[in-house]
Amino acid sequence: MSRVLVIGCGGVASVAIHKICQVSDVFTDLCIASRTVSKCDVLAEELKGNTKTNITTAKVDADNTDEVIALINKFKPDVVLNVALPYQDLTIMDACLACKVPYVDTANYECEDTDNPEWRKVYEERCKRLGFTAYFDYSWQWAYREKYKEAGITGLLGTGFDPGVTSVFTAYAQKHYFDEIHTIDILDCNGGDHGYPFATNFNPEINLREVSAPGSYWEDGHWVEIPPMSIKREYDFEGVGMKDMYLLHHEEIEALAANIPHVKRIRFFMTFGQSYLTHMKCLENVGMLRTDPVEFNGQQIVPIQFLKALLPDPASLGPRTVGKTNIGCIFTGIKDGKERKIYIYNVCDHQECYREVGSQAISYTTGVPAMIGTMLVAKGVWNKPGVFTTDEFDPDPYMDALNKYGLPWKVDENPVLVD
Repeated sequence: MSRVLVIGCGGVASVAIHKICQVSDVFTDLCIASRTVSKCDVLAEELKGNTKTNITTAKVDADNTDEVIALINKFKPDVVLNVALPYQDLTIMDACLACKVPYVDTANYECEDTDNPEWRKVYEERCKRLGFTAYFDYSWQWAYREKYKEAGITGLLGTGFDPGVTSVFTAYAQKHYFDEIHTIDILDCNGGDHGYPFATNFNPEINLREVSAPGSYWEDGHWVEIPPMSIKREYDFEGVGMKDMYLLHHEEIEALAANIPHVKRIRFFMTFGQSYLTHMKCLENVGMLRTDPVEFNGQQIVPIQFLKALLPDPASLGPRTVGKTNIGCIFTGIKDGKERKIYIYNVCDHQECYREVGSQAISYTTGVPAMIGTMLVAKGVWNKPGVFTTDEFDPDPYMDALNKYGLPWKVDENPVLVD
């Protein structure tokens, strides 16, 4: 029925690809492409005996738009799923635009070189205009809206869990539970234990840049920025227990603030153990989280990229990670003139994920929604020209697919609120 090109072959990509191969009636042909084609070949061989999907592999440099265009023209996909690095979003979007093929990703654009003068000029103007200093935002991809609309293709941004599922939860709450949503608290709890003194559950470079940045939240029509990790709350999560969580900046806040009428406040919290925070602060203090090149033994190295090479590969954590995640959204607002509050969430078990697809739950909870968003675009269920986040479509087909493909959700109609 559909041909899908998947660019990337890391932990999240592996889950998305496993799930694509479980839906062979939708995805009849799959091409797995990466700079390291040997990784694609290993995964393809693992899957070929267990799926009716026809799998091929290819080598591609996702930083090179011409290479991506050449691959698209050769494979002729009906949709491209980008599960490479956020640094590569724009080159792949450019390639999809040139070939008039729908584009899907899981995280918004980040600039790898934050000293780039062109990017820096736009970034500093945005900081002054909007009031938050995070390196990632939607402006660069939202700039493609009219181009994609004119080309008649869909660009679906951020179909991971957060962003992605959390935004669909919001659209679902707006459609079925509220006349007006007034507050949204997005809670991301990972109660898993991998046994290492320090490791990250997804790409270390992206993870550590995100966590060490100033936090921010949306309130009364503007951004409020705070020092990193300066707002802490405790919450008792089903399946996990009581955890410390910290307010971070996160990309879906930007989209939800623009798209959900009447919303007064949006916050994002993520759980961290004290050991993780101590290690991260030490690494930051000695300069290992720097993103600019430094000279070492006559060579230019980027400290955070060198650190990434030292840390465990997140894709290797699956066999040793035990415990559960609990990720969802607490909403307050008005329904039929009365105040209402609900918590829509998913609980996911690390070992169950590993038994199914050989991955821990962090990659699973991102990879499954990546497949679902791609499937809805491929089937034409989510299909309108332009560039959109997941809250801008009918949430019901996506919510049904979450239940069907491994991420069942629950609704608590009397949750404890976050103060």
